Amino acid sequence: MSNPFTLSFGKKPAQFISRITQTNEIVENFRADVPSNQIYMLTGVRGSGKTVMMTTVSNIIAEDNNWITLELNPARDLLQSLAAKLYGIPELHTLFLKAKFDFSAFGLGVSIENAAPVTDIETAISLMLGVLKEEGKRLLITIDEATNSDNIRVFASSFQIFLRQDYPVFLLMTGLYDNLYDLQNEKSLTFLYRAPKIVLDPLNYTAVKKHYMDIFGLSVQDAEYMALLTKGYPFAFQVLGYLYWENREHMTIEEILPEYDQYLEEYVYSKIWSEMSELDKKIVYEMSVSGETKIKNIREKLGMKSELFSVYRDRLKRKGVVNTQEYGHLSLALPRFDDFVKARLI
Repeated sequence: MSNPFTLSFGKKPAQFISRITQTNEIVENFRADVPSNQIYMLTGVRGSGKTVMMTTVSNIIAEDNNWITLELNPARDLLQSLAAKLYGIPELHTLFLKAKFDFSAFGLGVSIENAAPVTDIETAISLMLGVLKEEGKRLLITIDEATNSDNIRVFASSFQIFLRQDYPVFLLMTGLYDNLYDLQNEKSLTFLYRAPKIVLDPLNYTAVKKHYMDIFGLSVQDAEYMALLTKGYPFAFQVLGYLYWENREHMTIEEILPEYDQYLEEYVYSKIWSEMSELDKKIVYEMSVSGETKIKNIREKLGMKSELFSVYRDRLKRKGVVNTQEYGHLSLALPRFDDFVKARLI
């Protein structure tokens, strides 16, 4: 049997822990007769499973014959890509020809006799969506790693129009918190503020432990130790499982930790660290060196006023670096991140 874990980002691994509640929330709302939301945003730290969850939702939706699912590349012209992909679906292509839509101006099909060519891409997509609506079909569009780019802004503005025209279109986007926050702050895209933003929390510890027990035949104690080493961080769950699978015959869990740390650093932590401000780093460095979790003590050691510290605490929370669930306390959310930080000089 090949290794059931993967080190590849975005690829759905053979072994993964689903987020049942959050997945069901999106699927059930999209499938509702009168959906309360037609847009969802998935966010979380790198390696938190955003792409895997997006893919899971898309696959569940695609099982319904009344749905069409399309993934768009955010680096390309999204409206042009959407039109081309819709036109390329054989079932829809036939309907567009029957309706005598001339989309030849966009390189889609050929000129149709006695039909005025459509020359505006937004109009072309509106006509296509009108056909979907008449046929009783719904369209789910997914975009992975959205940013505040020209392509995304133009697409989002058009999508807002499609919603106002009451077309059956749905959008599921993933992105880092700061990127989605910047996108929502665009003056022309205030409607995105109403879109639910689902922050992917750590995986369920019990589920992580059970997976390790079932796959490796471990004792409860060993499986619990491995689960604690991951802190529920999805990428860490994959890395630790991958390394233990490859080395379980001749190495203990403790002996694979140096390689585990190396993978976390090279794949994720170095990037996260590079995107943090100097004051972000000072706070995290103090927490890592002192082991202090009480907010009041951390703030006083750094000589920071409460108002300023609150701003940076919230920043670090949004980045997925710290955990603020316990009132008055702050802890590092990522596994063995303190060891990584202590190796850096501020």
